[in-house]
Amino acid sequence: MRRRGSTAPGGTAGNVLAGLTLAAITIPEQMATAQLGGFEPQVGFYAFVGATLGFAAVALLAKGANRILTVGADSTITPVFAGVLAGLAGSGVGLPAAAMTLALLVALILLVAGLLRLGWIADLLSTPIVTGFLLGIAAHIVASQLPDVLGLEAPNDNMIHRLSVLAREAGASNPWSVAIGFGVLALTLLAEKLNPRLPGALAAVALATAATMAFGLERKGVAVLGVLPGGMPTPAAPSLSFSSLRELVPLALILALIVMMQTAAVSRSFARDGGDIDVNRDYLGLALGNVGAALLGSFPVNASPPRTAVIREAGGTSQWAALLAAAIVAALALAGGGLLAHVPQAALAGVLLFVALRIVRFDVIASVTRQAPGEAALIGFTAVAVIALPIPTGVAIGIGLSLLHGVWTATQTRVIEFKHIPGTTIWWPANTPSAQGETIEGVLVAGFSASLVFANAEPFRRGMQAAIAARSPIRLVVLEAVGIATIDYTAAQALRALIEECRGRDIGFAIARLESERAREALEKFGILDALGRDRLFLSAAEAVAAMPAEPGGEVSAAPRR
Repeated sequence: MRRRGSTAPGGTAGNVLAGLTLAAITIPEQMATAQLGGFEPQVGFYAFVGATLGFAAVALLAKGANRILTVGADSTITPVFAGVLAGLAGSGVGLPAAAMTLALLVALILLVAGLLRLGWIADLLSTPIVTGFLLGIAAHIVASQLPDVLGLEAPNDNMIHRLSVLAREAGASNPWSVAIGFGVLALTLLAEKLNPRLPGALAAVALATAATMAFGLERKGVAVLGVLPGGMPTPAAPSLSFSSLRELVPLALILALIVMMQTAAVSRSFARDGGDIDVNRDYLGLALGNVGAALLGSFPVNASPPRTAVIREAGGTSQWAALLAAAIVAALALAGGGLLAHVPQAALAGVLLFVALRIVRFDVIASVTRQAPGEAALIGFTAVAVIALPIPTGVAIGIGLSLLHGVWTATQTRVIEFKHIPGTTIWWPANTPSAQGETIEGVLVAGFSASLVFANAEPFRRGMQAAIAARSPIRLVVLEAVGIATIDYTAAQALRALIEECRGRDIGFAIARLESERAREALEKFGILDALGRDRLFLSAAEAVAAMPAEPGGEVSAAPRR
């Protein structure tokens, strides 16, 4: 097995091939994504170059960062900030200044997340919520690119109005633009089906450009990019006014959470050779990548699942592959503006239609709908929120839904009674069909298979009270605590109240199999051990029952400790 970070099979040759393949795929994608955000196409090149330099500086030097993860302009987050930046530009803040400020704010948040090791935050978004968010973003991409594919002007309004206008004017579409847009989409899909490493998008855009020049399609109404300015980028100073920061700080928080989520998913999916990946180091790399993009006059960047997959499939083993691709893209940005003059706008729109199809998780939607119809509603609701409302608002609603869903799930845990398996020392949940258990007179063994936190503290206490009432009279309650990983303050107070209520009724109370160190520390910190009695923590329910007092109201004696 190769050691992590080695130059792997193919060595330098593998990284060179991966870098060339990455450049071929990156060029049309970054141009298209920049236009999606309302920027000149070459700004996407600057985003990729700056982001790659920043991330590579961390990945090559810091142990634990993913060595093949690639970053750059990303169609997942670009629609989220495009509208806000356009609004700021319309109110007097320059688009470059607003974009640079936003990228720096995202970088600051990612830096804090990396240093404080907040990688766990990425796990707060459930799969249905993420799937719905991506579905909504895909719809926005399609709506924003249809005017270029159809060769029509569309109002800069909300998506519903834009689509209604396009539907009314569809009869006036330019057939050449339509052929180019959907032709690029079809060729890119075909190339991906044949081999994901094929630069289908680049080949399709090159063919569309050649056809435009050969048949004079510009004279037939096909819009092209025109000559792009070359030379070094000229970044603007960041916009630090109160009004702009008031708009950008909440947006930066939303973007940073999306970046953290996607980065964690990509990094874990493409960890080479099963090596350990520290996603917090990747956050530091993304922070520096966003700084690099900002300094080159670009906008926020993100980790890229498809481009990282290309690096791996092409045999790349380190950031040198991405750096080679960045060098090629930089050369094109600096000196090749004229080479892109005849690229049809519809061709880049076709690339983005392909991206929109790629980010929709059709298999997940089908699986969730089939297996968890209730959670499928979360997909639909999140998608509708992202589509119908301003995207940042829709994303914020999706995040809130994910957190509420997590809290609701925690509240659904129920107290379960355990029964003794005859001839053994095993106590097993009574609701298990194969467990032929028995009850012991005067004893209740009950468990709770979730962390005890504020969200389920009262359901836990009420459930235990109901179980005690159903088995009354009893002399001993044993809390089977193997499933309790942690206990917070609110739940600790509920547990204390339950213990005191049992003591007031001359019922002994014991806790068995509390294996979690965090939960044991919580019992100590919140004074529960003192209220319970330190001799009433047992290694098993059988041990606790064996120490049961012989007479009602008697004390539970301490069983021999192992």
